[in-house]
Amino acid sequence: MGILIVEDDPAMREVLAYQVGEVAAGELDVVATGEEGLAAFDPRRHAVVVTDLKMPGLDGLAVMRRVLEKAPETLVVVVTAFGDVAVAVEAMKAGAFDFVPKPFDRDHLHQVIRKALSVASLKNRVEELERTLDWGERALVFVSPAMGEAVRLADRVAASDATVLLTGESGTGKELLARRVHARSPRRKGPFVAVNCGAIPRELLESELFGHVRGAFTGAVRDHKGRFEVATGGTLFLDEVGELPKDLQPKLLRALETGQVDPVGGQPRAVDVRIVAATNRDLAAEAADDRFRADLFFRLAVVEVRVPALRERPEDVPVLVEHFLAKWGGGRRLKVAPDALRALQAAPWPGNVRELENACRRFCLLAEDGAVPLGMAQAVAHRIAPSRKPSEGLVLPPDGLSLRGLEKEVILRAFRLNGMNQSRTARYLRIPRHILLYRMKKYGIGTEGTEPGDEGEAQ
Repeated sequence: MGILIVEDDPAMREVLAYQVGEVAAGELDVVATGEEGLAAFDPRRHAVVVTDLKMPGLDGLAVMRRVLEKAPETLVVVVTAFGDVAVAVEAMKAGAFDFVPKPFDRDHLHQVIRKALSVASLKNRVEELERTLDWGERALVFVSPAMGEAVRLADRVAASDATVLLTGESGTGKELLARRVHARSPRRKGPFVAVNCGAIPRELLESELFGHVRGAFTGAVRDHKGRFEVATGGTLFLDEVGELPKDLQPKLLRALETGQVDPVGGQPRAVDVRIVAATNRDLAAEAADDRFRADLFFRLAVVEVRVPALRERPEDVPVLVEHFLAKWGGGRRLKVAPDALRALQAAPWPGNVRELENACRRFCLLAEDGAVPLGMAQAVAHRIAPSRKPSEGLVLPPDGLSLRGLEKEVILRAFRLNGMNQSRTARYLRIPRHILLYRMKKYGIGTEGTEPGDEGEAQ
């Protein structure tokens, strides 16, 4: 936690910087005017601001008010002359944390600064715990207006029981937003149950969603509660809902409309859940083409919230990088060179925030001297850059090539380009999903990238 000192008198500025530095372990920035103070203030770095009250130009009261407008959680300590205690009291009423009169006592100054840093540390810990309790270990981190608009819309509808459809590419943070909706709803004390409709085999999905009774099919040795029943009183998050087989869509629609589920082999059961669904597909277009039930789409999209891709909000990259480096840095304070940060902002990030987090984990493992250099960032940006357009032509080597190896490479690159999402990769390659899965298994391509496989000719 850093401290910003704003003091116009050079001698007093030097004394303040020295004595505050004796008790402050974090960064210490010192400026000479109120205008410089506002320009230097960064709420992500400065937990405490120490400012003189009487200064030419922008005075300490104006600095304090603008700092608190920008970051209300910041603690402001005002320094005032002995005869200006009334002004200091006015500053306290306006939101100052404490004041120190001139000439100040060294021990008193140390006590005030320690107290401010302790309170700031406690606030940060409380906010961290609240995020953990409400949204899980990963928090929504953003500064961009585009992401802010999505979050504000989600917050506005959180208190209702309206069904919410989150749309956007894989890795953009749709589940985090779903957890936020749950945490800000009257159902927040109930369970949050997530199910990925694209990750469960068709023959198991019906039972997983709606449950089954003993003897309903071979192997059903006991009753099984579906996710709808498990989520009763809370929120059911249907991720990749566009992958739901069409023959199961009427059953989901019935559950949404009646508040009842039909377990396999059993009688209808009442459930009380709030549905938040997510998809990376254009369900409106698929409904128009009769590839997804239109009535189910309209029932799911009572409120539709589009989560923007990371390339649409590059201003979020620096704060996300800072967040992930702190998360995976193991206590180290890694810094990213400005040119390296610009390279990361310019990258297309087809895997979105998930891909950026993986890159930051790699930085934490490989970075030396506490810094992420330009070359390391450029290597990541180059690796995820879009491959050249088909119009540029395919160059065939004169000595021949392995068709099997070429197919594997194309699938692998398409898989990475589409954020490790199997369904999106299948659509990108214009093949059925089960064909893609067969070929991925054939070539040893896994969900984390690729595993060693035989690239030679088929025998």
